[in-house]
Amino acid sequence: MSLASIIGFLAAVVGTSLMLPQVIKSIRTKRVKDLSLMMVSFYVLNCILWAWYGYLIWSMPVLVCNLIALAIGVVQYVLKVKYG
Repeated sequence: MSLASIIGFLAAVVGTSLMLPQVIKSIRTKRVKDLSLMMVSFYVLNCILWAWYGYLIWSMPVLVCNLIALAIGVVQYVLKVKYG
């Protein structure tokens, strides 16, 4: 595996999991008052656009990572609406 592939894989893992700590905290505390709905909305939109791009160029790593990130973002969005 090349250095570029390793860095790309690490970037995909980090990018996919960006919202995960916040989702876990939101589930545990049921508090989302300080979380910006606008930020969560932009995160979800970003994931949609990257997933669409991954589909258009038929890049499975880009598509799959962003679909996973989108699912995490949608969960956070629902938690924000539910507990906000």
